[in-house]
Amino acid sequence: MILRRRTVGFLIAAGLSASALAPPAAATGREPAVRLRVATYNIHAGSGADNVFDLDRQADGLRALDADVIGLQEVDVHWGARSEWRDLAGELAGRLHMRVSFAPIYSLDPPAPGQPRREYGVALLSRYPIVSTENHDITRLSTQDPNPVPAPGPGFAEVVLRVKGLPLHVYVTHLDYRPDPAVRAAQVADTRRIMGEDRGRKILLGDLNAEPDAPELAPLWEELEDADPGAPTFPALDPVKRIDYVAVSKAGSGAVRVRDAAVAGTLASDHRPVIADLELRRGAGARPTALAPAG
Repeated sequence: MILRRRTVGFLIAAGLSASALAPPAAATGREPAVRLRVATYNIHAGSGADNVFDLDRQADGLRALDADVIGLQEVDVHWGARSEWRDLAGELAGRLHMRVSFAPIYSLDPPAPGQPRREYGVALLSRYPIVSTENHDITRLSTQDPNPVPAPGPGFAEVVLRVKGLPLHVYVTHLDYRPDPAVRAAQVADTRRIMGEDRGRKILLGDLNAEPDAPELAPLWEELEDADPGAPTFPALDPVKRIDYVAVSKAGSGAVRVRDAAVAGTLASDHRPVIADLELRRGAGARPTALAPAG
């Protein structure tokens, strides 16, 4: 399957056959590699490129990716009227029949006693079992404070999955959007520190709010390989820059290999999703991780 350096849409819209976007054949037994499709998508709190909230459209867009693991950004969980006070992470997971882990960036008191907390952050959807989760602090400049200063805040998700017997650390992030790169540079340093604590197979999914050659992102590429889809991701209607990423621990470790990558053509958000087909190598540069179930 050749996906590189083009944009793929829904099967009908893009004129692709069902076989072209079929998930890679599953590895069985003790084969040397396990194939995995991953994606990242900033879902714009459930609103499409037209700024209309439509969770049915987003669920359809995500389903069309046929990904095993999906990192989501700008996820509302009972946040407000813009997303009808709904739990977007839970609803999307239910519609796609996937497991979910949500990591709030903000968790605010509810509008009335007895109601759910207002939360906004990132999430991971997975077809594979979730072993453990952690919501790490990284440097943030709050959008909820009228006079913010850079300070540690949550919302850098780490989720350990068990993929056909293999441990896999998946991280989901959303970096600062402001033109000044200083906070993003601090966030990159935090990301490297946190990811550096874990050995073995690692995947980073996220909206980094900077293009691949941005100086503040350069340190990331020392340890990670950018799964370059060869196309821009933002804005969705007429994309001109790539700010959404799938990145994996470098091939030198032998643990994860990028087979292909693409940008999908769905307009269910103001971003376009990135899809990557990966191979997880068995026993290649990866130290075993304890696989006791979470909780």
